[in-house]
Amino acid sequence: MIVSEADFQRCLDEVLSAPAVAGDGVLGPDSAMWLVHREAALFLGAGRALLLQLAHPWVAAGIAEQSKVFADPLGRFHRTFGIVYTMVFGTRAQAVAVARRLHRRHAAVDGVMPESVGPFPVGSRFVANDVDALRWVHATLVETAMMSYGLLCPPLGDAEREQYWREATRFAGLFGIPHEALPPDWVSFKAYTAGMMASDTLTVSAAARDIAQRIFSGEATWIGPPRWFTALTAEMLPERLRLAFALPFDERDRRSAARARIWLPRAYAALPERLRTVGPYQEAMARIRGEPCPSLTRLLNRAWIGQPLMPAAGTAGMPRPPAHG
Repeated sequence: MIVSEADFQRCLDEVLSAPAVAGDGVLGPDSAMWLVHREAALFLGAGRALLLQLAHPWVAAGIAEQSKVFADPLGRFHRTFGIVYTMVFGTRAQAVAVARRLHRRHAAVDGVMPESVGPFPVGSRFVANDVDALRWVHATLVETAMMSYGLLCPPLGDAEREQYWREATRFAGLFGIPHEALPPDWVSFKAYTAGMMASDTLTVSAAARDIAQRIFSGEATWIGPPRWFTALTAEMLPERLRLAFALPFDERDRRSAARARIWLPRAYAALPERLRTVGPYQEAMARIRGEPCPSLTRLLNRAWIGQPLMPAAGTAGMPRPPAHG
């Protein structure tokens, strides 16, 4: 099922039909999603989420067609985080604006498979706005966020996890994923992700392997990630996908990951809250308090989303002039 403009609008209408919350966002400061996504710890899962998305041949084929991905990898990082954080922490108008922009961008990704990969034969059509593909991308963000959060913060309890999943289904509406296309609860969601990871729908293509190699070697980003980060990423992947991506994970890597799981929580706990929480969350809290966005927050935003403030509703995705405060 391809998400048409009308389908997408119905999803947005459902998202906007929910009662208003503090800060006029899709979700508010009392939500489990704010609790989880405000943490900088989620960056630990960036590599895992990317590789799981690339393991879907449609995603890899779509990215491989965009030559500018490797010309400006930092820009892609900023755009991705800017979209997600604006959906979570922005106002409703901001969230809807970036959601519309993302839907239009996905609508332009419509091509044919350059090779046979898994169940997808050469010459078959791939479409970014397909519900199954969107559901998988959404799932990688949700599951990896929870996994990364648990590495550095006390894991959520069962009730909090269910609350998080209910909120994630609202978040999915901003991608154009209808509520009925999603698992009803967290246990069902985990069964869905486990089934996907065991299925040949996730088959690492030559394009996916090339993209991963460029990123993790530092070829695409000018500097490669530290060994402990690559080791943690490898550890967080299913073995068959780790092997398919040719990620190193020998005994030295296992020790590196084990040490990281010990020292990272200690170092993270010692950080001041202003450094533990991401800039868009701090911007949203200033908005709720009726205060201008602080200078340090604007600086953090530049690191996370490439600009000092989340995009305004009328200019989603475009640079916004600095605010003073």
